[in-house]
Amino acid sequence: MNPAVKDFLERNERRIGLGLMALGFGIDNLTLNRIDLLFDNLIFFFYLSIALTAIFLTNAHQGGVLQTRFIARNHAWLPLPMQYAFGGLFSGFVVIYSRSGTWVASWVFLGIMSALLVGNEFAKNNYVRLAYHITIFYTALFSFAIFFLPVLTRRMGTGMFLLSGATSLATIAVILFALAKLTPAVFLRARAKAFAGIAAVFLLFNVLYFTNVIPPVPLSLKQIGVYHGVTARGGAYQAMVEPSPWYRIDRDSAAVFHRSGSEPVFVFSSVFAPTDLRTPIVHRWSIYDERSRRWVERDRLSFPITGGRDGGYRGYSLKRSIQDGKWRVEVVTNRGQLIGRITFTVEAADVSPQTKAAAL
Repeated sequence: MNPAVKDFLERNERRIGLGLMALGFGIDNLTLNRIDLLFDNLIFFFYLSIALTAIFLTNAHQGGVLQTRFIARNHAWLPLPMQYAFGGLFSGFVVIYSRSGTWVASWVFLGIMSALLVGNEFAKNNYVRLAYHITIFYTALFSFAIFFLPVLTRRMGTGMFLLSGATSLATIAVILFALAKLTPAVFLRARAKAFAGIAAVFLLFNVLYFTNVIPPVPLSLKQIGVYHGVTARGGAYQAMVEPSPWYRIDRDSAAVFHRSGSEPVFVFSSVFAPTDLRTPIVHRWSIYDERSRRWVERDRLSFPITGGRDGGYRGYSLKRSIQDGKWRVEVVTNRGQLIGRITFTVEAADVSPQTKAAAL
């Protein structure tokens, strides 16, 4: 490499890395469209393959197995493909998982993914350590399995999460066995820390899943709103909604629902699921109790959804006996994982409010 170019790269390594991270995250937002598309999953397989190849090359060199002249002159750059691959993986995970849940319910898990994405840019020197890069690789492997297996099997739930954990453990066990055969001295020095890192990630993910912190991938909320009426005609949905102020982003829904008489309140949602995946979802209706300062659940209305539609599977629930006050409707899985929510205020009206038709 040209000495001037090498000097420039070394002096500006951190700035270049952060710039590429931001660029990569932006590209992932644009290119990762549907979690069940072959191209999107091939991107993750591509990054996993690069990371795994770099892991074997790095450890082979450290173990004295790979000692070509080219590697001897450029061994300091071996961790870079690994760093690049992990950056791409965690960037994609932040995009995928943030679309499937809310920061309110999943901020711990999404924060971990974001920290791994940003921290990846400062971890070049750590990638030469087997225990470190194996732990990071296993984190990426488990994160991928959590949403890939439901897409592959068209099923989701606790059983699929447990299968994801078992599959990721079996895969990493095969990788560790291969590393032990390739570079036994390097593996023996690092195996205790590597095993501890894998166990810690496995335990952490299980705790986060069973406390409903991990977003409910591969589901994602595409639309939600509160309306005065919802009708379905020939596969198309139409709603009656109060006109909203011009400055509201979502103008086809009501922040304040002016209820005339005993008219029902409708909440419509559209939830994306992969093709042929069938699962029930729940509309959980809650009212805010001013005295106790907490949300009190009043209804759980469930209906099944079928995946495959770009805009999500559309459905609605309605509540007839509803009191004035602040309401929240959460779209959740049967296990209670939060997909999305809407909050609105119900106020009594002496006359019927003006409404307009809106296509959903």
